[in-house]
Amino acid sequence: MKKSFFVVLVLIFVRIFSQVTPPVQNQGLVKDPFFSNSNPASNTDASKKVKHIHSDTAGVSPDKYDGNMVFSGNVQFEHQGSVLTADEVVFYQKENFLKAIGNVVLTTPDGNRITAEEMEYDGNTQRGIARRNVVLTDPKQTIKTETLYYDKIPNTAYFNTGGTIYSNDGSVMYTKTATYYLNTKMIDFVGRSNIETDKYTIVSDNIKQNQNTGVSDFFGPTTIRNKENPRNYVYTEQGTYNSKTGESYLNKNSRIHYNDKILTGDKLYFNRNTGFGKGNGNVTLDDPKQNRYIKGGYGEIYEKKDSAMITDKPYAVKILSKDSVYMSAEKFLTFQRPDSANALKKKSFLRAFRKVRIFKTNMQGRADSLSFNETDGEMHLMRKPILWMGAKQVTGDEIRVYSNPEKEITDSIRVLGNAFAISKADSLNLKDEFNQIKSKNMIVYLKDNAIDIAKAVGNAQAITYADDTNEKTKEVTRIGVALSTCGEIVAHFIERKLEQVDCNIGANSDIYPMSKISKDERFFKDFNWNTKDRLQKWGDIFLDTPNYPEIVYQSDNSLFERAEAERKKLEEKNKPKTPVRVKK
Repeated sequence: MKKSFFVVLVLIFVRIFSQVTPPVQNQGLVKDPFFSNSNPASNTDASKKVKHIHSDTAGVSPDKYDGNMVFSGNVQFEHQGSVLTADEVVFYQKENFLKAIGNVVLTTPDGNRITAEEMEYDGNTQRGIARRNVVLTDPKQTIKTETLYYDKIPNTAYFNTGGTIYSNDGSVMYTKTATYYLNTKMIDFVGRSNIETDKYTIVSDNIKQNQNTGVSDFFGPTTIRNKENPRNYVYTEQGTYNSKTGESYLNKNSRIHYNDKILTGDKLYFNRNTGFGKGNGNVTLDDPKQNRYIKGGYGEIYEKKDSAMITDKPYAVKILSKDSVYMSAEKFLTFQRPDSANALKKKSFLRAFRKVRIFKTNMQGRADSLSFNETDGEMHLMRKPILWMGAKQVTGDEIRVYSNPEKEITDSIRVLGNAFAISKADSLNLKDEFNQIKSKNMIVYLKDNAIDIAKAVGNAQAITYADDTNEKTKEVTRIGVALSTCGEIVAHFIERKLEQVDCNIGANSDIYPMSKISKDERFFKDFNWNTKDRLQKWGDIFLDTPNYPEIVYQSDNSLFERAEAERKKLEEKNKPKTPVRVKK
C-alpha cells in the first residue's frame, strides 16, 4: 500500500513540473534582413551616432523593449543631417538603432520627407523601414504605400506592397513594386504598372521613368492609350516615351493604332501632340474596315488628318471574299474624308503614283497613277493606262472602273479620250483576228464580271469579224470583216464573245469578204495587242514589265492574195492590146 502511494505521488510531481515553462531568455534586437546588408560607405564613428535632440519624457521599463531607453512626446532625433520626429521612440543605443511609433516624420538633408505610423532606422547602415500609411514627398512627386524601404547612402526608396505615385505634372502612377532613385529622380517600376494623366494612360510590365526629363523607358509589353479616343493607342515591347514632348520611339514588336488603322514596322515614331507618326523597315499599314493593307520600307501617318503615305517599294492588297486585288507603285497615299451625303460617315480613298501595276484574277492593269474611292468602288487609271480582261484589252487617256463594293463585282468601265478596245475574234485559236473599236469616249457595261455591252461615242470606228452560225449544225462560217464609221457604236457580247455591232448616227458600215480585204486593212494603224507587259501572276506587280514573250499569231491572208492574183490576171486579160508597128 505504501509503495503504491509513493509511485502515485512521484507521478503527480513529474506532471506538475513538466507543465512549468522555463523562463524566456532575452533574444535582443531582431532586425529586418534589409538592415543586414551593410553599406560600404557607412561606419560607426562617434560622430555618426544617432543623437537625441528632444523629448517630453524619457525612461526605461525593464519589462518593455528589453530595458532600452524609451522617449515620448515630441521626440526628435538627428543623424547625418536627417531629422526624425515621432510620438514615441525606442532607442537601442548599443546597436545605434531606432524604433519610432506614431506620427513619424523623417526629413532628409536634401528636403525629402517620409511620414508613417511606424519606422525603424539603423544609424550604422543609414537605412530605414517605414510602415503603415507611408508617404514620401520630394520636389517632384509624392509616393504613398504601406511599407517603404529607404537607403540614405545611395538615396533610394523601395516598396513591394503596392503603391501610388503622384507626380507634380498631374500624372498618377500605380504599381506593386518600384525603386525610386532620389538623386537622379529615376523610378524603376517592376511588374504591371499604370501611369494615368488627363490625356492618356500607360500600362507596362516594366518602366524606368526619369522625373527630371519626363522620359519613360519600356522593357516589356506596353500600351499608351488616348483617353479621348481609347481606340487610338501605341503598343511596344521596347521603347521610350517623352511626356514633355509627347514623342514615342518604339523599337520592338510595335504598333500604332489610330482611327481604326494599324501601323507596324521595325522602328516606329509617334508624336501624340501632333498626331504624326512614321515607320522604318517592314512597314505595314493595315485598314481592317477596308479589308486592305499596304506594305513598304517606309511609312508616315497623320492621325489628325486621317491620312498616310507608304513608300520604298510599296504594294497594297485589298482582300475580297473570293479574290484579292494586288497593286504596286512608287508611292501610296490613303486618306478619309467626310461623306457629303452623311456627315456621320467617312469615305476612304487610295492614291498611287508612278508605275502603277494591278493584278486581279479576272482583270490586270498598268498606268502611271491611280485614284481609288474604296467606299464607292470607283477607280481611276491615268496617264497611258491599259486594262486587260480575259481576251480583251482597253486603252485610253483615262480609264475609270466602277465596282459594287458589297457584291464585289465590276459594274462598268469608262474610257475618256482616245478610247481603243481590242478583243480576240476567237480566243480559242492563235489567228491574228481581232475585233477593234475606237472612239473619243467609251463605256463598257459588265454582267457577272464579263463584258455585256460596249458603247463607243464620238468619231466611232470599228473593225469587226462577221460570222454566220448554222442553226442546225451550229457550224460557224466566216462572212467577212465589217468596217464601220459612225457617231456611236454599240457592241453586244454573248458568252464573252462579240455577237452584234450596231452603228448609229451617221452610220457608214460595209462588210468585205475575206477575199476583198487585205491584212493591213484589218488593223487600225495604232493597233497594239500587248502581251509582254500583261501581268500573269500577282508577283508581276513588282516588275516594270514582266517582259513575257510576245504571242505569235498566225496570219491568214491567202484568200485575199489568191483573189488579188486573179484580179491582176483579169486586168491583164482585159487590158487593151497596143498595136505593134512594123518597120518598113
